[in-house]
Parts: sequence; C-alpha cells; structure tokens
Amino acid sequence: MKKIRCGIYDRVSTEIQAESGLSLDTQKELLTEYALSHGYEIVDYYVDEGLTARKKLQNRKDFQRLMNDIRQDKIDLVLVTKLDRWFRNVRDYHNTQAILEEHNCNWKTILEDYDTSTADGQLKINIMLAVAQNESDRTSERIKVVFEHKRRNGEHLTGAAPYGYITVNKKLEKDPETRHIVDDLFSQYFLTFSKRRAIYYVVDKYGGKAPTVYQANRILQSETYAGKYKENLDYCEPYITLKQFETIRSVSASKMHPTTYQVYLFSQLLICPACGAHLSGFLKKQKLKDGSYSHYKRYKCSNKFSRMEHRGKNVCISESTVESYMLEHVYPELQGQIYQIKHTPHQERRKDNTKSIRAEMDRLNIMFRKGRISEDTYDTEFDALDRKLREEQEKNKIVSVEDYSHIQQEFTGDWKEVYGKLDDFHKRAFWKRIIKEIYFDEDTHKISGFKFLI
Repeated sequence: MKKIRCGIYDRVSTEIQAESGLSLDTQKELLTEYALSHGYEIVDYYVDEGLTARKKLQNRKDFQRLMNDIRQDKIDLVLVTKLDRWFRNVRDYHNTQAILEEHNCNWKTILEDYDTSTADGQLKINIMLAVAQNESDRTSERIKVVFEHKRRNGEHLTGAAPYGYITVNKKLEKDPETRHIVDDLFSQYFLTFSKRRAIYYVVDKYGGKAPTVYQANRILQSETYAGKYKENLDYCEPYITLKQFETIRSVSASKMHPTTYQVYLFSQLLICPACGAHLSGFLKKQKLKDGSYSHYKRYKCSNKFSRMEHRGKNVCISESTVESYMLEHVYPELQGQIYQIKHTPHQERRKDNTKSIRAEMDRLNIMFRKGRISEDTYDTEFDALDRKLREEQEKNKIVSVEDYSHIQQEFTGDWKEVYGKLDDFHKRAFWKRIIKEIYFDEDTHKISGFKFLI
C-alpha cells in the first residue's frame, strides 16, 4: 500500500512562543510523532518563525515553498497543529483550499477536529476563521492605539535606534560614540549643499566608524534628526533645527546619484514651464573648426522624451546663460524685495486653510487607530497632508527683512569677484543657499524670475 506523503507546516509568532510555550520545537515534535504513528512519509518541514497571523501569505517564505511542492504533486497531506497556525482569515482559507483540491491534497490539524469533506465541517471552519480574524483585527486596533500613545510620549518602538542615537529608557538619546560624526555630516552638507559630497566626506574621514552610504542618506532625509516624529515636535534630542530640515528637504529633494561626478551649478533649481519638473544637466559635445571638441553644460526637462504632449514646449538652456542672468539680476531683485517689505508694513493675509488640513490629519489618525486603514496607506496619506500643510503655512507666512538676513550675508564687499574665484562645488553651494527655484516663460523659454530660499 502506498504511503501518504506528508508535509509538516509550522508557524509561530514571537508573542505566541512567549505566552503559550507552543514553540516551533514543540510543534515539530508533536507533528512528527503524529505522522510517524500514522505511517505517513514526511516529505519535508516548512517553518515560518516569528511571523504574526496578519502577515500576508505571500510573505511567508516556507508557506510559499510548501504550496509550490503541492502544485508539483509532491504532497498528499499537510499536517498542522491548529487551524490558526494555518489560516487566520476566510479569504486565505478559500484561496489555498482551491489549490489543495486541484492537486488532491488534504490537510489536518492534530490538536483540533476539522473535516473539510462535509458541508457542516466547512461551515465550522468558516465560522472559526471569521472569529479568529475578528480577534486579530481587534488586537491590531488595540496595539495601534497603544503604539500611537507611546510615540506621542517620545518612546522609540521601531527596532534598533537610528545611527547617532541610542535607546535609554525607551527614548532616543544622542550616542556619545557617533554624535560627532552625525554633526560633521550635517555641517558638511550645509557647507556644500551636496548630499553625495557630504556622505562620501564622512565615509572617507571616519572609515569603519562611519555610517554606510545608505545610512548617511537616510540621516539627511529623516525628520527624526530634527527631533520630530509625525506631529510630535519633541520626539527626541535633535541634531538640526526644523528649519534646517525643511531646507534640506527643499534643496535636496531629488535622489542621490553616486555615479554622477559632473557638477551642475543649478541642479534642482530650474523648473520646466511645461510640466513643472526639474531640469536636468547634461554635457553638450561640439566639434570645432580645428577638429577638436568642446564641452559645455546645458539643462533640459527630464520629461522631454517621455511625454508627447510636452514636445516642443520644454526648455533647453546652457548653464552659462543661466549663470549670466542670475549674476546680473539676483542682487537687484534682493534689494527690491527688501525695499518692498520695508515700505509695506501691513501685508495682506490670504485665506488660511491650515485648520481644515489639520482636521483631516486628525481624522486620518482616528481611522488608523481604529484599524480602518493600513499603516502603508496611513503613512502615504499623512505625508501628503504634511506636505500640503507646509505649503499652506509657507503661503500664509508674513515675510520680514530678518528672513533675508542669511541671503544678505552672501553679498558683502565685492561679492562678484569672490564668486568668480570659487570652484564649481562652492558656486553650486552659493546658489543653493540663496535660491529655491528659477522659472521660465513657457512661450519664450527665457528666464522669467526666481524665488529666494527664505
């Protein structure tokens, strides 16, 4: 008589091991003993350790390996200890059961009595899974409420502390061993306004003690280093101010390209009038009469060839043209804006929509705490509202002369002569310290104006 080929599946979360003692070793021992006592041939063991019941089936590696073996008709029977080790919602049960039936594979729980061969047995499974799913959802809701409360109180709950911090009494504090490296990273960034240059500076300087390139890039992008987590502005001890963090996010919004060694003075400053994208720099090669070649820098819209509706409407301009324009107009424009502020004491306020945006953020928080939306959806929508709130706050901001003080400092003495002696790295840093965006006329493709970084 042919032996029944058996696959043994174990899944246990860290919490279950701690609370009930039903560890993987215990499950394996019980399942093995049951299989041998019934004369089954054990094909393999499939183990998913430390995975909660809410983890998607496609993220359970050994569960997927088990299903692949079932599709190849290697297994006649799947043994598990209990139903909730196998499924925790009705949808997963029906999707998996369809595959099992297609390949004539059955399953059995050794510590519970379930029978899929009868209508009553299937009804019982559906009822138990619905109850288990409801319990899991309620548990998740309670955990989210607790976690949100702890985050508001500044407790760190997401694994290892970020580079430059240590966890003390569940809260983040600056790490005495690495805080000087983080300080140096931010100092170098604000000196050059180049993420790539700042990152490789600390990597080269500190060697094995330095953060990885990935870690350093995260440091420059994370609001944690400004002491902020979502709406909690006092989450931990900051390395930089919130204003500095906003400057980094505004100036250095693009992804880092480590293999790009050419320096473009107006990278991420030029805005396409057709689609609003940033113009990207490239080297133009031109053959001279003597047979040699010259190279000069130009900028074009990154959407030029990807969007048919923009063809013929996009700007393509040389770096020298932009530089000449800015050198001629930047200081007079600065003086004009300061003069206007001084002689317009009562600036008109526009309609303030920040209250309605904050109300929407509160509604989103409530939905998340009640488990009505996923964490990924929450993060995406919260970030979008956060950006909208910052834009609204910037529009409502009453600008003062003091807001231009850091820009005025750049124009002391014969600033043009000093600028001419700078290398390209420091020229780029000069423009990124004072300019937020440069605009073009959509019809003429000529520069129509620019916005100071205040």
